[in-house]
Amino acid sequence: MASTRAAIRYAKAILDLANSKGVAEAVNNDMKSIASAIETNEELSTFIENPTTTVEIKQSALLEVFSSVNDVTKGLFRLLFENKRFEILAAIASEYTKVYDESNGVETAKVTTAVPMDAALEAKVLAKIATLSDKKITIENVVDPSIIGGFILRIGDKQYNASVANRLQVLKRELSN
Repeated sequence: MASTRAAIRYAKAILDLANSKGVAEAVNNDMKSIASAIETNEELSTFIENPTTTVEIKQSALLEVFSSVNDVTKGLFRLLFENKRFEILAAIASEYTKVYDESNGVETAKVTTAVPMDAALEAKVLAKIATLSDKKITIENVVDPSIIGGFILRIGDKQYNASVANRLQVLKRELSN
């Protein structure tokens, strides 16, 4: 799902509105559930992106599916209805979460490991994160068996590569010189 400039603008506007009403956290929870539902449910994703389905049907269906969401989120549905932009709803939801975290000083650390992280590796990663960033960090674990072992930590534009595959590559370069 590529994020668009329009999705970022919508996300920032919704965050401003939610902050002014004091419901930014509730709207963030709504956006997380919307993004998750669209990502995991292919029927819903296809329905939202279908250009032949009218915006009226999309709006009523979304209000039905997400009936328990905050009024600010329902306002987003109305705005997307007026502007005929329902196809970027998933991008708006994920961008909102990013903008919300950024405004609260929370940063996401992407940790790539060969196997799912256990408590010992998570402690190592958190120790390394403390040296790289002073913000609150949430960890996103990505499993990639090709790194063989260790981990690759990416926070923003910083990367720390402690993978076995990287060490082997460095050793190979040294031996070939």
